[in-house]
Amino acid sequence: MKKKLLALGVLAALALSLAATASPARTAPKANLVQTARSAGGFTTLVNLLARAGLAGALAKPGPYTVFAPTDAAFAKVPKKTLEALLQNKAKLRAVLLYHVVSGRDTAAKVVTLTSAKTLNGQSVRIRVASSHVFVGGAEVTKPDVIASNGVIHVIDRVLIPPTP
Repeated sequence: MKKKLLALGVLAALALSLAATASPARTAPKANLVQTARSAGGFTTLVNLLARAGLAGALAKPGPYTVFAPTDAAFAKVPKKTLEALLQNKAKLRAVLLYHVVSGRDTAAKVVTLTSAKTLNGQSVRIRVASSHVFVGGAEVTKPDVIASNGVIHVIDRVLIPPTP
């Protein structure tokens, strides 16, 4: 019961923050996930890595997809050695990037009801709600529900590294 009340409280807070920033006449977005991330600013590293891994085209397709998108500041927190290793190994880079993507359009209203989500790399990522904060794999969602034509982006403050099997 406490978890349901907490989830409802998070939903209410998210709805209020979105209502405050929403424009009165909402139209369907025309930009796909990659275009939306590119134009939003703050996702240069993510967009460049998606292109390098050959995933930018896939995330431009109809989907829908949910992307937990780390900012440039989140990528700056990744140790240089780790990032260099990913840049040298396209398969590992793809695995890390796909760990940030879930099939379907999971808005904040749905995300707060989940305890995990299966990512496109095949592994599940843990989701938890604490106070009025939502965490995905240890990263905090700092801005939910950035809507694109083929899905939704939730901005996160850390890069998710999938557990090694």
